[in-house]
Amino acid sequence: MSAADHLTVPARNAAFDARSPTFTICTLVTRWAEYIEMTESFVARGFGPEVAEYLYLDNSSRNEWDAYAGLAKMLGQARGRYVIYCHQDVRLLSDGAAELHARLVELDDLDADWALAGNAGGLPNGELAVRISDPHGENTTLGSLPARAVSLDENFLVLRRESPIGVSAEIGGFHLYGADLCMQAQLAGRGAWVVDFHLRHLSGGRADQRFYDVQERLQEKYAGLFSRRWQIRTTCTTLIFPIRLRDRLRAWRFMRARRKHATKRFGQ
Repeated sequence: MSAADHLTVPARNAAFDARSPTFTICTLVTRWAEYIEMTESFVARGFGPEVAEYLYLDNSSRNEWDAYAGLAKMLGQARGRYVIYCHQDVRLLSDGAAELHARLVELDDLDADWALAGNAGGLPNGELAVRISDPHGENTTLGSLPARAVSLDENFLVLRRESPIGVSAEIGGFHLYGADLCMQAQLAGRGAWVVDFHLRHLSGGRADQRFYDVQERLQEKYAGLFSRRWQIRTTCTTLIFPIRLRDRLRAWRFMRARRKHATKRFGQ
C-alpha cells in the first residue's frame, strides 16, 4: 500500500464540498428583535438556507462573549466558503447575496491572496473608503471601489476561509477587531479590501473609554512586536528585527488627546 492510498480526500477539497454553504453569517446577539430583523433582511435579499447558514452567540442576558472570543468561536464552527461577521443592527437594502458574491469573485482577479473584505475602512494613504447608509450619511460612497485597505469597519466583515486569518487572543473587548484582522492579514501577506456593497447600519458608533482601552491594548501588542529589537533563534538561523521607538511617543500623545476628548464627550 502506497502513502497515496491513505489520502482518501484530496487536500484541495477537504474544507469545502457540495453540502457546504456559500456563506456563514455570524453575529453576537444582545437584542433579539434587532437580530430577527437583521436575518429577515438577509433572507429577503437571497441569503436563504440554500446558500447561507446563521451562527450566533447569545449575549442578551450578559456579555458571555466579547467580539474577539466570539469571532474565534464562530469561525471554528463555520462551514461557509465566506464568513460574514456583522452587527445585529445592519439591514440589507438593494444589494444581496448575488451582488456580494460578484464583488468577492472580482477580488479573486484583483488579489488572488485576499483574505478580508468590508464596506468601510481606512486606506494606506490615510483616507477612507466607504459604501454605507448610517446616521452619518445616506447612501454614502467614498473612494474608488474596490479599494485595498489597512483597516475595516466592524459593522460588516467578510472573511475568506481559503485564506484563513484569526483575531488576536489577548486583546478582548468589542472594538477594532477589524483593524486587528487586517494587520494579521498583512503579516500573512494577504489582502484586505473595501468593496461596493451597500447596506444600512443603524448605529453611528461610540468611541468611549472602552474603545480607547481596546486601542491601547492593540497598540501595545503590535508595538511590542515591531518597535523593539527582536532576536529569534530558529533551527537554521537567527532572525534579527530592528528597533523603532520613535513612534511610541507619538502614539502616547495621540492617545492622551483622544482620551481627553472621550471624557469630555461621554464622561468617565
